[in-house]
Amino acid sequence: CCLKVKPELCFRDVPSVDILVWSELPTGAGLGSSAAYAVCLAAALLTACGAISCPLKEGEATARWTEEELTLINSWALQGERVMHGNPSGVDNAVGTWGTPASCRKGRGKERFLVASRVPLLRILLTNTKVPRSTKVLVANVKEKILKFPAIMNPVLDSIDAISQECQSVLEAMPANPSPEHYPVLE
Repeated sequence: CCLKVKPELCFRDVPSVDILVWSELPTGAGLGSSAAYAVCLAAALLTACGAISCPLKEGEATARWTEEELTLINSWALQGERVMHGNPSGVDNAVGTWGTPASCRKGRGKERFLVASRVPLLRILLTNTKVPRSTKVLVANVKEKILKFPAIMNPVLDSIDAISQECQSVLEAMPANPSPEHYPVLE
């Protein structure tokens, strides 16, 4: 991917770096900690090698990478997720890259990520069950079940897709027209 965007940067000397990582997200709990790590690591290394700019200027409180730079960060973060999880959807790293909800549409051998531009402020309760899980194992198990029981699994996946699409429609409608009627649909 780097070769397509800026080939001259791929053969430069990369400076020596020390990377310190800490997180308040528990690992192995399905909360996207590996994607958060992959996005941060990709952004740091791409900045260190000069493939993307450092958007934060002295005296400024906030900064943002360009859409092209975010896409490059996301593509490298997805590669990191593939190392950790085998065949992830790419949604977690897209959320971590753009900092907003995203959905993934697969079709014709390609994935297309839809990143929401405006979402409502919601109060969400997350509970860490402290039951460790491996996303790589879970993804492999789902794939195995789809191959073994397609007549059962495909309708289940279609139902999950329909729920996701309905939820996305409600979330997109809420910023322009907040209504208490939206919450029962989301529940």
